[in-house]
Amino acid sequence: MINHNKVFFQINSASWKDLGPLRRIEKECFPLDAWPLLDLIAILTFNYIVRLKAVVAGEVVGFIAAERKPQKNVGWIATIGVLPKYQRKGIASALLEVCEANLNVDYIRLCVRSGNKAAIRLYEDAGYRRIDIWPGYYQDGANAYVYEKKCSHPL
Repeated sequence: MINHNKVFFQINSASWKDLGPLRRIEKECFPLDAWPLLDLIAILTFNYIVRLKAVVAGEVVGFIAAERKPQKNVGWIATIGVLPKYQRKGIASALLEVCEANLNVDYIRLCVRSGNKAAIRLYEDAGYRRIDIWPGYYQDGANAYVYEKKCSHPL
């Protein structure tokens, strides 16, 4: 149990049973870019995906999923979101930290909407650095920034 800003939350593995809460998180956090149902089912069932949920008082309030690509020694964070009511309480940072540890790769990458200042701040504070821009990546034509972090592993 983690206590941050007077909010107690747990981070647990997520499964297909979390499809409903994940759909809600995607729709509330990414109204323009929410993943389609089949993609959400895939992310909750494929075995090479690290998927974690943040739970407050039995309610799933946050989610992160990342793909492990061991042959390239890199991980890609596919999605991370926290319900608006629970944002800025350390939940996204905790999800990111636990996910990074579970990926066990040397580099982790992610894409973020160029105008998402809060997410950009989160990633930069966590040690990510912008390495590329993908023009027109999002459906509405917005650019994506590609961020990367070199991870250190304990001996």
